[in-house]
Amino acid sequence: MMMKKYKTTIFLPTRYPHYYHCQHMLSSFICLLSSFHAAHSFRRNFSSSLGPRHFPDYSPKKPTIKDSQLVHNICTTIKQRPFDPIQRVLKPFESRFKSDHFIWVLMDIKDQYNLVLNFFHWLCLRRSPSLEARCIVIQISVAAKDPKMAHGLIHDFWTKPNVDASLPFTLFMEKLIYTYKDWGSNPHVFDIFFQVLVQVGILDGAKKLFYKMLNYGVVISVDSCNMYLSQLSKNIDGCKTTPRIFSEFSEEGVKWNTTSHNIMIHALCRMGKVKEAHNLLLQMELRGYMCDAVSFSTMINGYCQIGEYNVVLKLMDEMQIKGLKPNMFTLNSVIFLLCKIGKVADAEKVLREMIYQKIVPDKVVYTTLIDGFCKAGNVTAAYRLFEEMRRKNIFPDPVTYTALISGNCQKGNISEAYSLFLEMRNREMEVDEVTYTVLIDGYCKDGQIKEAFSLHNQMVRMGLTPNIVTYTALVDGLCKQGEMDTANELLLEICAKGLKLNICTYNSLVNGLCKLGNIVQAIKLVEDMEVAGIYPDTYTYTTLMDAYCKAGDMDKAHELLRRMLDKGLQPTVVTFNVLMNGFCMAGMLEDGKRLLKWMLEKGIMPNATTYNSLMKQYSIRNDMHATTEIYRGLLGEGLSPNANTYDILIRGHCKARNMKEAWFLHKEMVEKGYDLSVNAYNALIKGFIKRKRIQEAKTLFDEMRKKGLAADRELYGIFMDMNYHEGNLDLTLELCDEALEKSIVDKTGK
Repeated sequence: MMMKKYKTTIFLPTRYPHYYHCQHMLSSFICLLSSFHAAHSFRRNFSSSLGPRHFPDYSPKKPTIKDSQLVHNICTTIKQRPFDPIQRVLKPFESRFKSDHFIWVLMDIKDQYNLVLNFFHWLCLRRSPSLEARCIVIQISVAAKDPKMAHGLIHDFWTKPNVDASLPFTLFMEKLIYTYKDWGSNPHVFDIFFQVLVQVGILDGAKKLFYKMLNYGVVISVDSCNMYLSQLSKNIDGCKTTPRIFSEFSEEGVKWNTTSHNIMIHALCRMGKVKEAHNLLLQMELRGYMCDAVSFSTMINGYCQIGEYNVVLKLMDEMQIKGLKPNMFTLNSVIFLLCKIGKVADAEKVLREMIYQKIVPDKVVYTTLIDGFCKAGNVTAAYRLFEEMRRKNIFPDPVTYTALISGNCQKGNISEAYSLFLEMRNREMEVDEVTYTVLIDGYCKDGQIKEAFSLHNQMVRMGLTPNIVTYTALVDGLCKQGEMDTANELLLEICAKGLKLNICTYNSLVNGLCKLGNIVQAIKLVEDMEVAGIYPDTYTYTTLMDAYCKAGDMDKAHELLRRMLDKGLQPTVVTFNVLMNGFCMAGMLEDGKRLLKWMLEKGIMPNATTYNSLMKQYSIRNDMHATTEIYRGLLGEGLSPNANTYDILIRGHCKARNMKEAWFLHKEMVEKGYDLSVNAYNALIKGFIKRKRIQEAKTLFDEMRKKGLAADRELYGIFMDMNYHEGNLDLTLELCDEALEKSIVDKTGK
């Protein structure tokens, strides 16, 4: 019986006084049901049983006889002189014109759209139109198939200053509903209003409008709802509500499309729910939606963010099977992941594939690769890409330069790093705290503490504020020089500036103490850290383990590993590399091989350094068969050898007189952009001399000298004797001077 009562009252016209009372009762009833978790379902079922609500009739104030005459005169004049400037046409009526007259005139000219717009613009020049007038013109614009004008009229209202964010929305929505039936009757007007609310960030208002329009049987279009979903997913809090909105709107009649699902996949990936996003991708086709390049690109980017390279490869293959071409966004994500996991050579192959497919890479792609090669120690390859950027008129930015500066610092090329720094300043690029800190860290690692502090002072004079990372670099440099007292003084200064010491600062002190062999004091410092509420991390334990390994105390290194695992800290590949190096230095090569096997079984991906430790020790033992087997294992895991790998192999094969293999590796190394070390040059030259291949030895010796590298004393002696016996006295004396200059031999000839 109660249901019948509500059914009777809900359709009462607005002129009945009981209408609003009944509406209030119905709202209260729905709110009561919501407390029992049934409001949403009830409202949908109840509304569908009653049918949509009718739009209200438009009933404006009636004009007086005097007003009617004025309105008639205005309408007649406007229609008779449609091509004259409206300011001139309406000049005689300006003094008597009131706001109400505007709507009454519109009733007569609403079918003549150009007149309506001219008349409205004339009004806006004189006074701010009423909300009702604005809504009427919006309705007329949509009916005249001019959605751009309607959008502008709504947008202008919501972007003008001093707008109350709550009251105008309710009034605007009600006025748009009130003017709908008699002034346009095109439901697209509510879509436009919804879109504007989304664009200006009134998302709660957009949602209220969506549900309000359902009462009138109007469902906001899927394109507009996609805009809403997309805006929600732009921040992490909005992402959390996106799945609920996706489900609710679907229940209310929104027919989601491929774009909708792509937005949802993006939102889930942003929340870190990559597996759920992948599940939605798989369900799309089952639901009759076609996955496109954006669907796969978004999914690939999600897996790239969590480092799931194998899944990325499968998705790329699936794209190819479906005939979908990866776009720049996809390939950028793959390049970023490959660089992140150290597969920089493979990342460059993706770049070449991009160029082959005529996808123009941008500076972000090039900078990612340059940074990747720099971190891998291949600065030559980084410079090659840097020059390629310039040839293609893709201008490097401060991030690109900072990556190169960092790479040169890691290689110990401090002068080249400083040259790049000066080039940045000459090009009037913004040199920020990050660039300064990278260069300061480079000088510190190179032992040039004085120059590092000079840069720090320059940084301050430039108005830049050194942060804890900058000071940590300085502390680290001091610690590595054994200047622990000065480092402690700097720490006091840091604290006086109000900066909080972080785990990196403490790790630098721990590392400094370990480098001095003071492991006991390092352990004591770690205990002090914990008292201060800063807990040791994986790097701290790895540093201590490295110290014990170098001291030959593998038992204590193992004990630290167990303690680290007990605290829930995840060892990194560096941690295992420290253990591997410890085993190898202690001559425990079988234990090292077992560690490598265990890592692979547990899915812990070793890197080139892991293999290098084993290869180096087998090479020292002249067991090139075992060395080669380990190298093949490295390649079998899809890893790229680094400069040190080639150095170990070349020197080992030279020592074993396998010059053909050594020369092949040398060529491969150079092709990949790596530079031969001094020791590798010495080994190759001596190997060729022993094989009586003098010309190859001479060529390498000249190449080495041109690069400014100093051969060892034995080689200088060999080539001085060789040139002397050949009668080449000038070159003999030149080599003699060079050897003295480079302190290869002293002036007494020893």
